[in-house]
Amino acid sequence: MRDNEELEIQEERSPGAVKFILKGRVNAASANSLQYRLETAINEGHTNIVVNMFRIEYLSSVGIRVILKIYKETSEKGGTFKIERPSENVKNVLGMVALKDMMVE
Repeated sequence: MRDNEELEIQEERSPGAVKFILKGRVNAASANSLQYRLETAINEGHTNIVVNMFRIEYLSSVGIRVILKIYKETSEKGGTFKIERPSENVKNVLGMVALKDMMVE
């Protein structure tokens, strides 16, 4: 992982869609990097976003804010945003803030 970021981000692109595969922690130190990568994909015309969070150990409130922002941006452009294979920690956090049913596939 990169300097102090605690988050590894891989991308798999197909026409109109991008899957992001995350590993590590989505916290105050790494959320900006994640937001930048997601927004870059949207700005390039990829309105269907899937985020695989199977290997996420921790999701902070800042990470939740990024997820909500990207969900809203993709919805406004007629696209979709889904969380694929959330870890147990991610499921618990999203469940506490009533987002699990809305975003998890």
